[in-house]
This record gives sequence, C-alpha cells and structure tokens, in this order.
Amino acid sequence: MNRSYDDNNVFAKILRNEINCSKVLENEFALSFMDINPQAKIHILVIPKNKYVDFYDFNSAAKSREKIDFWKLVNELIDKYDISNNGFRLITNSGKDGNQDVPHFHVHLLGGQNLGRMIN
Repeated sequence: MNRSYDDNNVFAKILRNEINCSKVLENEFALSFMDINPQAKIHILVIPKNKYVDFYDFNSAAKSREKIDFWKLVNELIDKYDISNNGFRLITNSGKDGNQDVPHFHVHLLGGQNLGRMIN
C-alpha cells in the first residue's frame, strides 16, 4: 500500500485523534481541516484516511472508491467556501525536491483572495 510510510507523522496522529485539528469536512476515506499556518484567507488541508506517502503513492495504490471520495471531498470544500467562480489553488508536494514536509499525501486548498503567481 505504501512506500516507507511513517506512522508517527503529524497527519497519522491527527487521524488517530492523538492531535486535535480544526476539522472542516470528512467522508469515509478523507478528512479536511484548517492549516495551522495559513498562507491564504482559505487554507485547508485534505488527507486520505489510509496510509499514502505522496501523490504518486496515492494515485498508484489507492482503490478507485478512495480516489473518488477524496476528490469529491475537495469539490465539496470548493462549494462550501464558494470559491469556484473566483478561483483557487490546489497544491501537493512530493518528496525532498518537492519540499514535502509531512510524509502523508495531502492537498492544500487555497483561496478567498488573489494568490498571485505561483512561480516567477
């Protein structure tokens, strides 16, 4: 299911209720919560409930239903915060060169303001 998944990462601890989070929405396979260090007016993290290191691991190993429910939750957040018309940004970082801080696949959903250029 995974490539060297670290059961002690912060998101694993959140999923085990060892660390609190400001939950926004969840479904059977995914959880969303507010980022503790927001980079935009709206900054929500979305994580799968199963153990995946990064996007590649998730996309390669997750079952179809997990993938569908994960992205369905992202769309529900976009609707909940009414950011589809003005726009938003989805970011996922993978590995050392991608500056991934937590080795558990996650997506940053940012919006509610002009986010500027991502790369100059």
